[in-house]
Amino acid sequence: MTDFFDTLIIGGGAAGFFTAINLAEQTQNHSIAILERGKEVLQKVRISGGGRCNVTHADFEPRSLSTNYPRGERELLGPFHTFMTGDTVSWFEDRGVELKIEDDGRMFPVSDSSQSIIDCFLSLSRKHKIQIKTSENVISISKEDQLWEVSTKSKVYQAKNLVVTAGSNPKVWEMMEILGHTVSPAVPSLFTFNAVDKKLMELAGISLEARVEVPLLKLESSGPLLITHWGFSGPAILKMSAWGAHKLNEVDYKFDLVINWLNHIDQAICYQTLIAKRKSSKRKVLNDGPFDLPKRLWEYLIQTAELAESTWADCSNKKLEVLAKTLTASVFKINGKSTFKEEFVTAGGVDLKEINFKNFESKRHENLYLAGEVLNIDAITGGFNFQNAWTGGWMIARRIADVNSW
Repeated sequence: MTDFFDTLIIGGGAAGFFTAINLAEQTQNHSIAILERGKEVLQKVRISGGGRCNVTHADFEPRSLSTNYPRGERELLGPFHTFMTGDTVSWFEDRGVELKIEDDGRMFPVSDSSQSIIDCFLSLSRKHKIQIKTSENVISISKEDQLWEVSTKSKVYQAKNLVVTAGSNPKVWEMMEILGHTVSPAVPSLFTFNAVDKKLMELAGISLEARVEVPLLKLESSGPLLITHWGFSGPAILKMSAWGAHKLNEVDYKFDLVINWLNHIDQAICYQTLIAKRKSSKRKVLNDGPFDLPKRLWEYLIQTAELAESTWADCSNKKLEVLAKTLTASVFKINGKSTFKEEFVTAGGVDLKEINFKNFESKRHENLYLAGEVLNIDAITGGFNFQNAWTGGWMIARRIADVNSW
């Protein structure tokens, strides 16, 4: 038996629900169903932001917002002029979910719980009679007589409009290829670096502003750097992992990472500061640092430079040069990566040239829409991936509602 819906959505995540709810609010008697392969919906929303759900980012200018997308920056600029951060904030607040801005610009529900977002979506889905069908693993997609036909292991569905928001799902990507779309292979994005340095691991928990570089791949980044039990994390590393996703994959995540622990201070300025320190102090280098660095980190760097027993007055120019290099260009062997918290983001998906970004409709097929991570769009950490989902979902809903209003 075949079930028919006006609009069928593959993927029970953020983009899927946002599309469905907005479409339901803009149409009357428009039947909508969401197919989710898992037993539960909105699981990525649940774990986002450590269970708080990083809804979006407090960047309210389209061009500035778009620069946070290593893949999708140019394509999202137009859509962000139509629906972006301010619209997202208003949308949730109008539906009873107030958001707050944290010091780093990330925006969360005031409740500090992703459940607030999930409850909002599920409540509105019930209100608008959106059918949510879990454990429905799609096995094929085809088009017959202007209708989309979607087969799962247990059923066949037909719909006039098909919306694909299934995220980084290789099986769905294969179906998109069968439909004539080009798909970029997936590589990890937003990950931390594993370092081979047991002494460094003893500094786990230290965080500071730093500049990081991978000379081999001509990658640079700066911002908060976090030392972990396995290596390095924090925004500086996560930004680099996003922008360098393909390059880092090509070298199998094995490379030299150069860290400037002083961030904006270069080696020449650092050296001059150390020279000045030598001229005015007979105290031990280990106990008298001229830079604002965490004590444990300073001790580690001094030991690395082999100056633990030296006074400033005893340091030769050569020793100061070694210390300056240690402070501004420490080299660490990176051997592998780790997933950032529980979140797994990939670079890859349907080629953006094959999507009409005025409405997120496929250029290959009429009434086929794609949004979220099924497209070759990904962002740095901070709520930007969700903003892409909200923007795509809203514009698809508006398009389908406009077409069906005739």
